[in-house]
Amino acid sequence: MDNAPTSTIFLVLRRLRAPLLTLIVIFAVSVLGLTLVPGPPDASGMPQRMSFFHATYFLSYTATTIGFGEIPYAFSEQQRLWVTICIYLSVIGWAYTLGTVFAMLQDKNFLNALAVQRFARQVRRLREAFFLVCGYGETGHLICQALDEMGYRAVVIDKDEGKIADLELQSYSADMPALCADASVPDTLVFAGLTKPQCRGVIALTDHDPTNLAIAIAARLLAPSIPALCRAEHADTAANMASFGTRHIINPFEKFGEYMALALRSPSAYHLLLWLTGLPGTTVTRHREPPRGKWVLCGYGSFGKVMATTLEKADLPLTIIDKKVFVDPPRIGVKGDGACGDALGNAGIGNAVGIVAATGNDIDNLSIVVTARTMNPKLFTVLRQNQVANRTLFNAVESDFAVVPSEIIAHECLATLTTPLLAVFLDAVRQADDGWARSVLERLTDKLGWTVPAVWSVQLSASQAPALHRLLMLGDAVPSLAAILRAPLTDRPELGCIPLLLVRHGHAPQLLPDLDQPLQAGDHLLFAGRESARKELGLTLFNEHSLRFVLTGRDSPGGLVWEWLAGRRPPDAGETR
Repeated sequence: MDNAPTSTIFLVLRRLRAPLLTLIVIFAVSVLGLTLVPGPPDASGMPQRMSFFHATYFLSYTATTIGFGEIPYAFSEQQRLWVTICIYLSVIGWAYTLGTVFAMLQDKNFLNALAVQRFARQVRRLREAFFLVCGYGETGHLICQALDEMGYRAVVIDKDEGKIADLELQSYSADMPALCADASVPDTLVFAGLTKPQCRGVIALTDHDPTNLAIAIAARLLAPSIPALCRAEHADTAANMASFGTRHIINPFEKFGEYMALALRSPSAYHLLLWLTGLPGTTVTRHREPPRGKWVLCGYGSFGKVMATTLEKADLPLTIIDKKVFVDPPRIGVKGDGACGDALGNAGIGNAVGIVAATGNDIDNLSIVVTARTMNPKLFTVLRQNQVANRTLFNAVESDFAVVPSEIIAHECLATLTTPLLAVFLDAVRQADDGWARSVLERLTDKLGWTVPAVWSVQLSASQAPALHRLLMLGDAVPSLAAILRAPLTDRPELGCIPLLLVRHGHAPQLLPDLDQPLQAGDHLLFAGRESARKELGLTLFNEHSLRFVLTGRDSPGGLVWEWLAGRRPPDAGETR
């Protein structure tokens, strides 16, 4: 695909070869005829003949319908007859050429070649950081939307023309180059910017495991330094990806199984994880805690097997309902339809505490939950939603846990790619006890509310925090963490953010670091807070004038001239220098 512009030119030339040759022949014969046909006699009685220049000039403005005039003299009858023939020949030639052009403009291969050329031009001009998204389904749409809100660009590849057309209709703040192509082909990934220094990560989201595996292998071999997040719905595919060194493999069903296990063990940790990894701008509602007791599972497919394992590891009694013949002897099973009252009754829904609707059909899952609630209104419900388009129906049912694979994958991808330090903090959350998680959750939500916060990380380095890094390297005054967490405004109010993690070379990561702790050059900090706090902190870290004001409260002049003048000014009465 590197020679896309050249191939487009040759495609046009191949399609227009015959019409162009026809026009050239007609023009050449017409010019030659005008030079040979005798004109009116001159003063000496000799017939005049047109030169090649005059013949070419005359036919040029005649053929383009600019006008008609007999030059450089009035034509003879023979010349007028020849010109009439030339006019009709040129009309036929131009009609043939224009017809071919219009047919070519509707040709799928030509339109695809133009799209590829336009895509190549857009990718080549990218100068800011971007992510390569392979697959623009429901998950891809959510990720692109979230990346756009966070100020990142995305380059999208998908085999479905309809999905690419849908992307072009979205109102993103920045253009997102999109190409209809097979992402499993390595050349396509390179063409889409995989090896560009601005590429920050690859996200494989197609619904075809072999394609995601091919993307993972290509990313590992062609761009080993950038992270690759790949969706895998089968254990064999995940194992193959891991063997090639793919660090981030996401199975939405297994990931929800981890969420469910965490909710059973530590509900506060689950809500904290949900709050930190949600889509920016959305509001998280606190769920009921999953009860302990008997559970009923409807649907024993890929998701059903993961949920069965999760519930059994939590020592919860389980009965499984499935339409197929049950062939897993250690587990109690009932053959039937979970939406049918008889099957639910045989599974003991009346004395159950929870139900999981885990089939691959959204209507069946809704029917299962509605039927089960009529038989046991107090049930804790886990409802699998396969299509985001059915959100309205699922919101009407108001389940306790809604399992939306596309959202689970989107949450994990965004948390891993945009803020790698968040994964370290979340691992600590998963391992912590419920009491610690509850206190952290209350502290964060009391200050920031339940709207999903902005989560960002910063390194106190010359590139990410130049003003503060210079101050720390001088070593004259070492500010604390609390000192920089103030807005560069008149009364220096506290920023609406909380530090979650401090990573310092040679030391163990510090969760919720002490605000009085002195900072050091090279520290990595993870914050959660409002977007306004993120921008104000960024201004403090980058601008020396803002940093001095935040630390001292004095509005010092900016620029060398003003600083020199301020230094010559005598101090005010009572001011100590």
